[in-house]
Amino acid sequence: MSRPPFTPTILSLPKLVPFVGPEALERARGRPFRARLGANESIFGPSPKAADVMRAAAAENWMYSDPENFELRVAIAAHHDVPIECVVVGEGIDGLLGLTCMLFLKPGAQVVTTDGAYPTFNFHVLSHGGVPHRVPMSELREDIPRLIEAAKVLLAPLMYVSNPNNPMGTWWPATDIDEFIRAVPSGTLLILDEAYCDTAPAGTVPPIDISNPQIIRYRTFSKAYGLAGARIGYAIGERTVIEAFDKVRNHYGINRVGQLGATAAIADQAYLNEAVSRIANARNRIASIATANGLTPLPSGANFVTIDCGGDGPFAARVLQAMLDRDVFIRKPAAKGLDHCIRVSCGRDEDLDVFAEALPAAVEAARGASL
Repeated sequence: MSRPPFTPTILSLPKLVPFVGPEALERARGRPFRARLGANESIFGPSPKAADVMRAAAAENWMYSDPENFELRVAIAAHHDVPIECVVVGEGIDGLLGLTCMLFLKPGAQVVTTDGAYPTFNFHVLSHGGVPHRVPMSELREDIPRLIEAAKVLLAPLMYVSNPNNPMGTWWPATDIDEFIRAVPSGTLLILDEAYCDTAPAGTVPPIDISNPQIIRYRTFSKAYGLAGARIGYAIGERTVIEAFDKVRNHYGINRVGQLGATAAIADQAYLNEAVSRIANARNRIASIATANGLTPLPSGANFVTIDCGGDGPFAARVLQAMLDRDVFIRKPAAKGLDHCIRVSCGRDEDLDVFAEALPAAVEAARGASL
C-alpha cells in the first residue's frame, strides 16, 4: 500500500517546533515547575466577568461557535472604532499569521523579518514555501529602516514587525512607526504584530488606518487580557484585505467558550487597566531582582523582562539551565547578538518570590561552571 507523496515544500522541511512548552519540559523532568515564568502568559488571569461568562458557556459547549464570530467582531470593532468588515478573528495571532502567508506567499518568495523575532512567523513562512530573510537587530530592537530597505531590494510580499518586540521587549514610538508605514514599498504588506500593545508605554501605538491596504494590525487576548488558553486573536485592516481571510480561514476554528469570554473581556476595560498595572509592577520587581544579582534588565514594553546576563550566549544558557534545575521555567533568546540574555515573564508576588530565591544560586552555578 502506498500514500501520495508529501508536497515538495513539506519534504524539504525538517521537523519544526517553534517552542518546547513547559508541559513537555515537566514530562521530561518528571516533576512540575514551582514558577511558570517563560511563556509570556498573564498569570493574573482574565477578567472575572469573562471567567463568569466562560463558566456559564461551558454547559452549552455542545454548540458550535458562531462561524462569523459576529458578536466578538462587533465588540472589537466598537472598541477600535472601525467597521466590522475590517476585523477578522482567528486562533490567536499565530493562526492569523499562517492565514496571511496562505493569502500572499508564493513558493520561493522572500519574506523580510528580524533575526531572533517571533519564530512562529518563520514556521508559517517556511510551511508555505517562502524564504525568510532575517535582518539583525540594532541596539536590541528591530531595525525597521533596514527591514524596509531589504523589502525593497527583495521585492518581498511580506514584512514582519512586532512592536513591542518579542523576545527583547523593546519598542519604537508611534511617530516612528507611522513614518515607517509611509515608507513601506509598493507591493509589500506590513504585518504589524501588536501582541504586547496593551502593556506598552503611552505613545507606542499609532492610530489604526483602515484605508491603507499595505498594513494589517494583529492583536491578541493571550497577553494582558489573560486568555492565552482560549486562543483568540484578531486582525484589523483594509476591508478587501480582511474579507479575503474568509476564503481560507477555519470557520469553526474558534472555540465557543473562548469566543464568548473574549467578548466579555474586551468590554471590561477597567479590569484590563488593573492587569496592566500589575504587569508594570511585576516588571519593576523583576528588574530589581536582576540588578540585585549583578545582571542588567532591559527596559520593557511587554509583559516580560529581558535580562542581560553580562556574559556570552553559553553563560546565559547555563543561567537558564540552572533556573530550570531549580524548578523555575524561563526562556532565553537564541539569535546571535541576543543570546547573552534570559527572558522572564511577569508573575504574581509568590511567583517572583520563587524567582528571587532561585536566581542567586543559578548565577553562582553558571559562573562556577565557566571557570
